Amino acid sequence: MTRASLFAGLVLGSAMLVNPGVATAEVFDGAWNVLIVTESGTCDRGFRYDVKVGNGRVAYAGNASIDLSGTVAANGAVKVNISKGDQSAAGTGKLSATTGAGTWRGRGSAGECQGIWQAERRG
Repeated sequence: MTRASLFAGLVLGSAMLVNPGVATAEVFDGAWNVLIVTESGTCDRGFRYDVKVGNGRVAYAGNASIDLSGTVAANGAVKVNISKGDQSAAGTGKLSATTGAGTWRGRGSAGECQGIWQAERRG
């Protein structure tokens, strides 16, 4: 192995370590439908949201006045925040190629609440 090829291998390897799994995060890109269910507290029983994932970012894909943002890691780990007016929630969980699930905790207009979320990929 020449010094040049060894150097090239080290540079390529270190570049992969700096930004691991970026290419694999793209497996989650696309349209998703998320069901949010309240298990305890005074929030409404459930909601459905259309979201989109692109380049590791989660965003709301509907037309209501909702602020939704978050991230998806290369391993499918999800972190998301959602708010509307004085109501807000934060959730974590995990996506696979076609489904996902996790938990959330937040505050509705009548107090604290928490529950689960389930996601499925849309065509």
